[in-house]
Amino acid sequence: MTRFTRRQALALSLGAATLAAMPAQAQDAAFPSRPIRIIVPFSAGGVVDSTARIVAEKLGAKYGHAVIVENKTGAGGAIGTELVAKSASDGYTLLAVSPSHAVLPSVVKNLSWSPVRDFRAVQGFGVVPNLLVVLPSMPVKTLSELLALAKKSSEPLSYATAGVGTSNHLSGELLAQMAGVKLTHVPYRGQSDAMNDLLGGRVTMMPLTVAIAGPYVKAGKLRALAITTAKRATAFPDLPTVAEAAQLPGYEVGAWFGLVAPSKAPDSVVRKLLADVAAILAMPDVKAKLATLGMEMAPRNPAEFDAFVADEAKRWNQVLKQAGVEPQ
Repeated sequence: MTRFTRRQALALSLGAATLAAMPAQAQDAAFPSRPIRIIVPFSAGGVVDSTARIVAEKLGAKYGHAVIVENKTGAGGAIGTELVAKSASDGYTLLAVSPSHAVLPSVVKNLSWSPVRDFRAVQGFGVVPNLLVVLPSMPVKTLSELLALAKKSSEPLSYATAGVGTSNHLSGELLAQMAGVKLTHVPYRGQSDAMNDLLGGRVTMMPLTVAIAGPYVKAGKLRALAITTAKRATAFPDLPTVAEAAQLPGYEVGAWFGLVAPSKAPDSVVRKLLADVAAILAMPDVKAKLATLGMEMAPRNPAEFDAFVADEAKRWNQVLKQAGVEPQ
């Protein structure tokens, strides 16, 4: 019987492990060898969709394989998200995410997926602020004047949103809680429908995405009182943040965006995607396109974005519970 020294046995063991790992390593090194899908869990034309398509076009050109954006709508984004959660963990199916990714577990019953358990980050892109806007006919010119009016009004002032759990809703609810005022939430099926009723004077105000609100503010059809993010917006540098205008330290809400993969996607594939997406986000023409959507660039690496999404899920779960929002 052949006897092996300890060194020989160790060499054989390492050699076997290397051979076992070779197929997976070869597969990762060849990534991508076929088309990639980016699932957008909302309809075409929105900021999530537009952002995904900007990145997909550049990735496709770099890889020489199509990077296809597919809109899988329904249940506030839950259906498209579930599709990715259940897909193969090989990096060929990715998900474009926004605040609803972290918020949905707090507003939708019996989800089969968790934003923390079932996904891993590829890259965080940036954030689109909301402008808190009112009609010019409103007898307020500052946020502090609006809050003073809300406190003395016999009926709660109303604010329009694109639906429960949207960044519009979160902006209004957090303001009400932190400022200690009562506001009536009026949800619509989208920002456009909400804005129509705002312009018609049927609601008092709206935290509206800067890309949509901006032209109306500049045309004098809406009055902007504050910006909802922690920092002032590039497009409106003279407009104070809510934290500044209402003296509410810690107030911060924005529509953030990024790209995630199923939780078991290989490390090497995620690293490659991160490097390539980060390079794309740094391109001047990409920055210019994203700026037209109102995006303030704030790249986050996978560890940072994973931690951020987990914090967002916990934070908004607490806010929505305090607001009395029950999962439906």
